[in-house]
Amino acid sequence: MADKRTPQDRANPNTDMLRAEIDAGRTRDKVAVSDPAAAPLGTDDEAAGMSPRPAEVAEAMHYETSTPTEEPDRSFLQRTWPWILAVLVVIAIFAVLLAI
Repeated sequence: MADKRTPQDRANPNTDMLRAEIDAGRTRDKVAVSDPAAAPLGTDDEAAGMSPRPAEVAEAMHYETSTPTEEPDRSFLQRTWPWILAVLVVIAIFAVLLAI
């Protein structure tokens, strides 16, 4: 998907732009649909008089939209099957010994 932001926009990002990135699905954590919000992103900061600086928003935007450096380890069973098998063998041995 092409980046439709102008160079000026990319140089001075704001929380509205970050929310648009999230709503567009470019952060990989949700589908591309707008979420209604009672308090849009950044409202709390602005109400406290501490609006995020463009550099902070740019850092958040980079973190949210960049691809992860490594895939999460989803091979739990691949790592633990020997231990599961060992436990089952021990349980079977105890069951045989108790049956005698």
